Amino acid sequence: MAQNYRVGRLSQEIQREVTDILMKRVRDPRVQGVTITGVDVTGDLQQATIYYSILSELASVGEKTQIGLEKATGLIRKELGARLSIYVTPEIQFVRDRSVQYGDRIDQLLNDLKRPEK
Repeated sequence: MAQNYRVGRLSQEIQREVTDILMKRVRDPRVQGVTITGVDVTGDLQQATIYYSILSELASVGEKTQIGLEKATGLIRKELGARLSIYVTPEIQFVRDRSVQYGDRIDQLLNDLKRPEK
């Protein structure tokens, strides 16, 4: 029980700190406008999967953002190590969160159903 509480707290702290690091420390224009939507940390606190979303739906922008985040992973992990009070800084991996686009698509389909036929 205490372990799950610690994992949850660490996930929230990583999300808060990575958002701050992306805004203040990472100067790569490819990662501008990235929103961190969630963090999953393994039970042993060794790995963290960071989910992000971007406003653009273009595939080329998504690929550039992913490359920019991969390039900044070392800096972000170093900053996390300095900011967090844990023994080992987890390895981080960025994964694009497509739930926002999925929700938009569902809304669009529901609106199409409500619209009267001509």
